[in-house]
Amino acid sequence: MSNLSSQQAPYPDESLAEYVRRGREHWRMSQKELVRQAGININSLRKIEQGKTRRLSSKTKVGLSRALGIPEDYLDAICRGVPVAEVQSLKICPQCWIPGTEAEVLWLDSRSKFCFLCGTELHDRCDRCQHPIESLKHQFCPICGQPYKREARGD
Repeated sequence: MSNLSSQQAPYPDESLAEYVRRGREHWRMSQKELVRQAGININSLRKIEQGKTRRLSSKTKVGLSRALGIPEDYLDAICRGVPVAEVQSLKICPQCWIPGTEAEVLWLDSRSKFCFLCGTELHDRCDRCQHPIESLKHQFCPICGQPYKREARGD
C-alpha cells in the first residue's frame, strides 16, 4: 500500500473525526475494513469518526497510521490541535542524532543540508531503501530494518 500524498496531511482546523474519515474514504475502506487493518476495536473507530474522542492510544495511533498510510506525526499534530508544519521531511544527522529524540530544529529547516554540529550531510530517507523517515520515535527503517544512526567510525 502506498502512502497518502503530502496533500493528505490534515487541513487547518480539520478535526480528528474528519481526517480519519477522509483517509478511510480515500482508500475506499469500510469501517470494518479499517479496524481489521488497523487492529483496533470498531467502537474506538466509531467514537473517533463521531467526534467523541480527540485522543488516541498508542496502539490506535500506530494502527491507524499503518492502515491509512500516514505518518503518526500527522495524527499527533491533529490530536494536539497544532498545524503539521508541512510535516517537513524529517531530517537527521546520522552521526549526532540520538534515537528516540526529536531532531534538532536547525536540521528541519528546508535550507539545511548539513549538520551544524559535525558537518555530516543530513538524511531524510533510509540509506538502504530510500523510504522517507516518517517518525523519529524509532531507530530503524520500518521497511528494511536499516538503522538510521550510523555507527561511530574509528579513525
